[in-house]
Amino acid sequence: MSTDTSAQTLTFLRRGQAVTLDHVAPDRTLLEVLREDLHCTGTKEGCGEGDCGACTVVLGEAVGGQLEYKAINSCIRLAHSVQGLAVWTAEDLAAPGGELHPVQEAMVQCHGSQCGFCTPGFVMSLFGMYQNTKGGKGIDRTQAQVELSGNLCRCTGYRPILDAARQMGSLPLPAGCGVNEAATVAALKKLQPATGEHYLSPTTLPALLQARAAHPKAQVVAGCTDVGLWVTKMHKRFAQVLDVTTAQELRRVETYPHHIAIGAAVTLTDAYAALVSERPQLKAFAQRFAGLPVRNSGTLGGNVANGSPIGDSMPLLIALGANVVLMRWDAKRKQIAHREIRLEDLYTGYRQNVMKPDELLCWIKVPRPVKGETATVYKISKRFDDDISAVCLAIRMTVEDGTVKAVSIGAGGVAATPVRARQTEAALLGQPWTADTVMAATAALRAEFQPISDMRASAGYRHTVLGNLLQRFWLESQGLQRINLESLTASDLEAVA
Repeated sequence: MSTDTSAQTLTFLRRGQAVTLDHVAPDRTLLEVLREDLHCTGTKEGCGEGDCGACTVVLGEAVGGQLEYKAINSCIRLAHSVQGLAVWTAEDLAAPGGELHPVQEAMVQCHGSQCGFCTPGFVMSLFGMYQNTKGGKGIDRTQAQVELSGNLCRCTGYRPILDAARQMGSLPLPAGCGVNEAATVAALKKLQPATGEHYLSPTTLPALLQARAAHPKAQVVAGCTDVGLWVTKMHKRFAQVLDVTTAQELRRVETYPHHIAIGAAVTLTDAYAALVSERPQLKAFAQRFAGLPVRNSGTLGGNVANGSPIGDSMPLLIALGANVVLMRWDAKRKQIAHREIRLEDLYTGYRQNVMKPDELLCWIKVPRPVKGETATVYKISKRFDDDISAVCLAIRMTVEDGTVKAVSIGAGGVAATPVRARQTEAALLGQPWTADTVMAATAALRAEFQPISDMRASAGYRHTVLGNLLQRFWLESQGLQRINLESLTASDLEAVA
């Protein structure tokens, strides 16, 4: 459906060679281009929303002279976002003579495929894992489960695929299967940046803000993990797109004495790594935020700016006391203007916010931990991995001498926007940290919000779970363990079975 007035040239690297496609519309997905233009039909469309992983491909980007690999969902990734990157599909792994790549051979030997529809996606996730571990060395079952969480299979029961993940590192790499990283990096450097007025991808922050001021009606995208759904599920069309992820300043995580600043173009994978490095107890929650391909594409800034009431990042960031920095281009002064607000004050209604037409959310500032602080976040969903929350509750608390000295609580799935539980905080602040205080705060928390019923949970369920999660936080603070799935080991589950 591309036209001369709504399309531009796309160039990326494949099999070490530049691929150039003309007249690619700004709202076409990478999956559409791969299947329809390049006839790479090994890459499948399953759900069309980044859940099943059948469409997984691997992207390569030159960073600091090294090649970084990321498995992503091609079904919701806009094609022009891979301008200047390397792309691998399932057709690109075997040697020219037909010898299988170790990830493919391991799947064969471990009987990891049955109907075969999901297999290309699993193979590509395994390929990303293989490359990032320098040949698949030392992968255990836990790592394999985490990195394959974005791929679903209805046939094999996953054990054979997890076996393949552990076995691929022991298999020989046939000649012609390996990636010549030095040559790939050199080839990527030769690719020209994108040009055109339909898919805008400025490489600096000032240029990005000037483009926003000049094109206020352009659809802003980051990792496309939500906007991609508008294309595939709602059939929306965008004549012009503005991509924030190529602005180099916004791809950084900066550390200061009292806070870290996460750029809006930092992927969820890297953003959560930064948060976990500050607060290791958040690791399990970070791994449950969608599947790895979504985390590799999506950005923290995009998640926050999108403002979904069931977005998992915002309750956590609200509890941690995060601020957001909104920026715009001041044409009169010819410089960047900015303002900083608390994250919970960003939203005015369902997917509505205070940003002006020429503003962009550019930075998220997260306070660093203080002595005595406890920070916990709970995600309740029907499926443990790769699922959207029915309820998300995040709590940050400091208790001194048995008294609550500081507390902040963020909640998701209980209102039209991500919210801060101020009434519940008031019921806790300055009170003794006792069962009676928790009981009163639980009642306040349940009374503070009026959740709705939808496909994920009933209003009554959400109402009950909200209070139960605060009770759980209390029990854990008293040393009670093994009351959640994260604390159970494989041997525990086998014993129950």
